[in-house]
Amino acid sequence: MADSFEDPDLAAYYDLINQFGEDDRFYLELVLAADAVLDVGCGTGTLLKAARASGHAGRLVGLDPAEGMLLQARRDPGVEWVRGDLGTVAFDGEFDLVVMTGHAFQVFLTDDEARAQFTAIRRALKPGGRFAFETRNPGARAWERWTPENGTDIVGPDGERVRVEHFVESVENGLVTMTETFSSPDWPQPRVDRGALRFTDADHLDALLRETGFDVAERYGFWDRTPLTDTSREIITIARPGPRPAGHRR
Repeated sequence: MADSFEDPDLAAYYDLINQFGEDDRFYLELVLAADAVLDVGCGTGTLLKAARASGHAGRLVGLDPAEGMLLQARRDPGVEWVRGDLGTVAFDGEFDLVVMTGHAFQVFLTDDEARAQFTAIRRALKPGGRFAFETRNPGARAWERWTPENGTDIVGPDGERVRVEHFVESVENGLVTMTETFSSPDWPQPRVDRGALRFTDADHLDALLRETGFDVAERYGFWDRTPLTDTSREIITIARPGPRPAGHRR
């Protein structure tokens, strides 16, 4: 849950918990093939920093509403870091690629919120551009593994030992409500964040994309580009702008 990392102190732990992995390498390949890229919900900017370090010479823009995250991102001045979201910051035909990584799509809890994101992203893309994102496949039931027993132990920047645990409070109509707790022997008390994530199946996701003017170009079930199945861990989508929806006005 990204909300925890609005706290600048906790944001320093984000990259320790979420190390560069298969998902980042998947997206990095796409970013390096595009001249202008927008990363929606960029977090600490790991992906765009890696692209610049790998020789990307074009425009890279990271957008995130959490100041704590951007404080970490701005340590690398080679990327355009913007605080906000697609409801407060508008782009118009500026990008060859828009990405939304780290399961950020799941923080949008209603169809209307998802449609608003997709509509803004379509507007941000140049003709022929691509939109790449992922969401956890509800068929894999990831929330069943979000238990304190499966917590993560990390060592912080100052050598402190930190335990990160999740506890699911409810699962109802695709919404998983949970807590994320950070605790350390060096702290007077744990820090607890409560939030929700939405799980959306592929058919419903595709309907939302069609309604907002996208066609699905590629679809995978994991980062090695294996096909999506009912129990795949991920629903990975690369979409392209299609015909504009009926009644759309720009």
